[in-house]
Amino acid sequence: MSPQAVAAIFSFLLVFVVVGFLLVATYNSVITLAQQASKAWANIDVALKQRHDELPNLVEAVKGLMAFERETLTRVTQLRAAYSSAEPIPAQAATSEATSSAVRQLFAVVERYPDIKSQANVLELQREIQRLEEIIADRRELYNDTVFRYNTRIGQFPANTLTRLFSWAARPFFSAPEAQDTHGVLLTD
Repeated sequence: MSPQAVAAIFSFLLVFVVVGFLLVATYNSVITLAQQASKAWANIDVALKQRHDELPNLVEAVKGLMAFERETLTRVTQLRAAYSSAEPIPAQAATSEATSSAVRQLFAVVERYPDIKSQANVLELQREIQRLEEIIADRRELYNDTVFRYNTRIGQFPANTLTRLFSWAARPFFSAPEAQDTHGVLLTD
């Protein structure tokens, strides 16, 4: 074999190894980001379910004492019933935002009733739900950051050349620009 043939084979093998390494590294980085996004979403889902489980306790604790505010209690109950982890992320985000808005409104109503506000179980439930709201906000930020990195990565070269091959698709952010209740009515704080 001539030295030129050996050099050509070596060059071909070197290019093949470099391209192979880039493809494997790209694939692994996208899979890592996809797994991180899935984990971040699972963490949000856990917090949403915890809030979902606590809302009936709060509603029951204030129900008898808030006879004049049935509409607020009914809204919180309806929004709690509207939550489904089987829904797509944008729908869950809209329901979550509407529920957060209704909970904030319920807390504002509770503030107007000193008898309710001073009850230990109501205060404890308020603190727990506020803690869960903060957790949801933190986890939503982490999820959206991870989704941003994933979506950016699958759009960049060389990952974009593998996108169709592996059926990678952009993931939705967990955001709801306008929170709406289950009847499509725009909600405000």
